[in-house]
Amino acid sequence: MSSFNDLMAGPPPTHLPPDPASDALSSGTSPVDAVRAFPASPVAWAALASESVAAEADAVVIYAYSRVGYHRSLDLLRRNGWKGHGPVPWEHEGNRGFLVCLSLLAKAARAIGEDEEWVRCSEFLRDASPTAYAELLA
Repeated sequence: MSSFNDLMAGPPPTHLPPDPASDALSSGTSPVDAVRAFPASPVAWAALASESVAAEADAVVIYAYSRVGYHRSLDLLRRNGWKGHGPVPWEHEGNRGFLVCLSLLAKAARAIGEDEEWVRCSEFLRDASPTAYAELLA
């Protein structure tokens, strides 16, 4: 018999599978080559967007890379049971590509003056993973 609290618990956390680009990047593959080899990889797009941040690239470039990674992440999340809401924990390594893309998309949106997108993405990040929000955005 389930209790009332069980019914109010919400969706279970989503845990994405290991990303094949992680091994390639760890072995020294450049982010752009990782994207070429694994175009559906959130980790590869997150690495490319992060590399662009480090190189002080134009915010539009960072926005574009992180947006692609964000959309590839949404596809992967849905294929793994995510229903459009619920936790996507930072503590699970497979989720980090998505969460990094979402945080960089939020920051780039703010940098280019897209305030509604900044709010939407930062709230999405906070709701999906308070830990990622604290690590990447706060």
